[in-house]
Amino acid sequence: MGYGCYLEAFVQIGGLMRAVVTSLALIVAFAATFLFPLSSFADDGALTSQLENLRAKYTLPSLAAAVTKGGRIVAKGVTGKRMLGGDTETKIDDRFHLGSDTKAMTATIAAMMVEDGKLSWTSTIGDVLGADMPGLTPAFSKITLEQLLSHSSGIPTDDEEMIKLYFSDKSYDYSLHDYRRRIIAEWGSKNAPKIPEGSPFQYANFGYVIAGAMIEEVSGEAWESLITTRIFEPLGLTTAGLGPQATFGRYDAAIGHRIHDDGKIIPMPWGPAADVPAVMGPAGNAHMSISDFAIWADWNAGVGRRGPALVKPETVERLHTAIVTTPEIKNPKPGTPKTGQYALGWGLAKMDWTSRPVLTHNGSNSLNLATILVDSDHDIGIVVTTNFPGEKADAAVREMVEWLYRRYGPNGQTPIQ
Repeated sequence: MGYGCYLEAFVQIGGLMRAVVTSLALIVAFAATFLFPLSSFADDGALTSQLENLRAKYTLPSLAAAVTKGGRIVAKGVTGKRMLGGDTETKIDDRFHLGSDTKAMTATIAAMMVEDGKLSWTSTIGDVLGADMPGLTPAFSKITLEQLLSHSSGIPTDDEEMIKLYFSDKSYDYSLHDYRRRIIAEWGSKNAPKIPEGSPFQYANFGYVIAGAMIEEVSGEAWESLITTRIFEPLGLTTAGLGPQATFGRYDAAIGHRIHDDGKIIPMPWGPAADVPAVMGPAGNAHMSISDFAIWADWNAGVGRRGPALVKPETVERLHTAIVTTPEIKNPKPGTPKTGQYALGWGLAKMDWTSRPVLTHNGSNSLNLATILVDSDHDIGIVVTTNFPGEKADAAVREMVEWLYRRYGPNGQTPIQ
C-alpha cells in the first residue's frame, strides 16, 4: 500500500474512519539513549516554515512532523492551535491521535505471541477462540492470524452489521474484553468470508479486533495492557495512551475536529464521540506526541536492531514483508501509485519520489489524521500528524511527507549533524 495505499485509500490504509451510523456512511527508560535528547534535535527552521505554509494553505488547526535517521530525531516541529479558532498554541509534546497507525503496533504484539510460542501465523480463529464460540461458521473459523493482519481474510470493510455492533448500547453491559468476544461470536456465527476477484485485499478493521481478541486469549492479558507494557513502556513513549488524546475535562492536547455534512466544524475533546468505540482499540485508538511517534518510526526504520528487543530483527522483517497485492486504483492523486502491497500492519508502495517501495500507513478516526513512512533501506522514518480530518488534511499530510523525504531522504540536500 502506498503512502496510505494511495491517497484515495485514506479511508482504507489508515481507514479507522468513523461511520455515521444513521446513514451508514463508511469512512471506511530507553528513550534517553534510543534518540538524542531534546536539546540535540536539529532546529530546522525550514521544516517549521513548511508546516506553517501547509497548515495555513489548508486551514488546519495544527500540523506536526518529525524525521528520524539512524537512531535519532534529526528534525521536528509543530505549528497552529489546539483547536480551530482557539488561542492556545499547539506544543511539541502535545498528543495527536494515530488512528489506524496503531495497527502496526497490534501486529507487533501478535509477533511477540508468535515468538513466545503462544500463537503462530497460521493459528486460526477456531483454534484460538472456537472453544467459547461453537457457533462460528466453518469458513470464518479457518481464517488465520496472518490473513487477519494482512487484510486478506475475506472479511469485508466495515459493513452495516459490524457498525451496529461497534456502537451498540449492549457494550455497556459487558467488560471491554467480553464485549470484543461477543461481537466476534455474533458476526462470525452469521457470516463467512468472501474473497473478492482479483485481489484478496479488503481493508478490515474487524480483522484487527479479532486479532486483538486472539492475543488476549493466549496471553491472558487485555490488549490495552499489552500495548502499554510491551510497546509504549519499553520504547519510552511517555506521552502514549489510548482513546481521545485530551485528558477528560482539559484541553491539553491537539483536539480532534468533526466536520458535519453542512460544513460545520465542531471540536471534539472528550467523551464517546471523541474517538472510535473502545472495542475497536486494536484497529486504531492510540495517541502520542509527534516525538514519541517518531521513536516508533525509528525503531521500525532500524528493523529493531537498535533495541529495545521487542521482537527479533528477523521478526520485524517478517512484519514488513508484503503478503498481498492491493487492487488497482483508477486516477490516483498526484505522486501516489495505482497499486501497492500490504504486509502485517504496514502498507508498501513506491512513490514517484522514492526509488523503491517504502513502508507507510495512514490513520484517522474521522477527527484527526496521522501518517507514517519508514524507509528501512536508508534507516529513515517520517511522521506527520494533524488534528483535522478530510481532504484538506489528506493533501497537507501528503505534501508534507513528500517534502520531508525529498529534503531528508537518500537524495536530500539537508546535512544531518
